[in-house]
Amino acid sequence: MSPKKTKNALLLSLKTAVSGLLLTFVLRKVGLQNILSHLKDMDLRFFFLSSLIYLLTVALASLRWGALLQRAHSRKKLFSLCLVGGFFNHFMPGSVGGDAVKAYYLYRETGHGGSSLGSVFLDRYVGYFALLFIGLIAGMAGYSELKAIGLHWVTPSLFILFLSGSLLFFGLRIGRRFKAIADFYDYFHDALRDRQALGKAFLLSLMIQGLNILEVYLISLGLGQHPSFTALFVFIPLIFTVMMVPVSISGLGLREGAFVVLFGLTGISAEASTAISFLWFLSVLTGSLPGMFFYLRIRGTDRSS
Repeated sequence: MSPKKTKNALLLSLKTAVSGLLLTFVLRKVGLQNILSHLKDMDLRFFFLSSLIYLLTVALASLRWGALLQRAHSRKKLFSLCLVGGFFNHFMPGSVGGDAVKAYYLYRETGHGGSSLGSVFLDRYVGYFALLFIGLIAGMAGYSELKAIGLHWVTPSLFILFLSGSLLFFGLRIGRRFKAIADFYDYFHDALRDRQALGKAFLLSLMIQGLNILEVYLISLGLGQHPSFTALFVFIPLIFTVMMVPVSISGLGLREGAFVVLFGLTGISAEASTAISFLWFLSVLTGSLPGMFFYLRIRGTDRSS
């Protein structure tokens, strides 16, 4: 086994161990039977509706990606690549990341590595900025409730940290001596000047993040739970942030722990919170399945060429 494959195997083993430990802790604290009793009560209509909404977010994400690209691309192509990216993110977390797959296939088509990588990064960047923006505004609206539980400082701190990190990273242009990275920075700074494209991407991101929150709400309704405004619009952005920490498999364990802690602050039981987390993840997995079909099509085209 090559050193690179050994490193990837060790990293995957570590992430699997972290997810396993976190899930074991949550399940022991909550009780597996208590969670299963909630899962059995799930109204599957809400589950599959959540999966369909996930597919809608993928379609909107492909439009956002297209708005950020400096060259025109087929909407169908971008949509298929976004589906493939989602499939890799959720079904093949130990393989190549979904964003890397999207960047690779776009680069193979255009031959522009810097802009391919930069567009995928900017797509994620604008999406996360919109998520934090929603959390910040919602935090202001629910300030009194957040202050009562001592979390009124979290979303403003995250927002400031995000902006500070952005200014530092793009101001220093780390790694700019390498051509591919220099092209990445050039693309990014050129893209920032296109205010119309950025505005469109930001509005699409607000819609996408709003639909992500709706997915959780539908899963909650299917379990007979009614999360508060704070749980949905303040805590979901925080849960997404926790899931982005690259120490587990697809956020497993981190997501469930965050749901239990944060939703518990709004009066939802640990058992129900864990069930919401699991079923939300499963609904996204279900919605990601079409990505396998498009990936197999791409692979088939590769082999025949």
